[in-house]
Amino acid sequence: MTTSKPGEPGRRPDERGDLLDPRCPARQLLDRIGTKWTSMAVKVLAEEAPDELRFAELRRRIPGISQKMLSVTLKSLVRDGLVARRVEPTVPPAVHYRLTGLGLSLEGPLSALRVWAETHMPEIDRSNQLADESSPG
Repeated sequence: MTTSKPGEPGRRPDERGDLLDPRCPARQLLDRIGTKWTSMAVKVLAEEAPDELRFAELRRRIPGISQKMLSVTLKSLVRDGLVARRVEPTVPPAVHYRLTGLGLSLEGPLSALRVWAETHMPEIDRSNQLADESSPG
């Protein structure tokens, strides 16, 4: 596997990188889309697709997320082309978000990961409990 970046000389467009290399573009993308807030934002937006949601409504539907973290998450998703942002020129501006086709294609894999977590949570909890019981101190 290679550690070069897309667009570098000698790299084919379909060539995969090395996920173990911090410079690997796929690793960097996984770092961004692998957060709990990204998963939740994509889920909420997918539930509304193809419609849009305003920022405040997104925040209400994602318990525990701060305004700043939602803003950072949405900015990253927009930059990656997973979410479209539309601003109405009102006072204050009304900002709307929706998943793009690319963003909708991410919902399936993230949903599978959520289902896996829900299915295996009892096993993980038991393992954690056993580890806690057997640890000194």
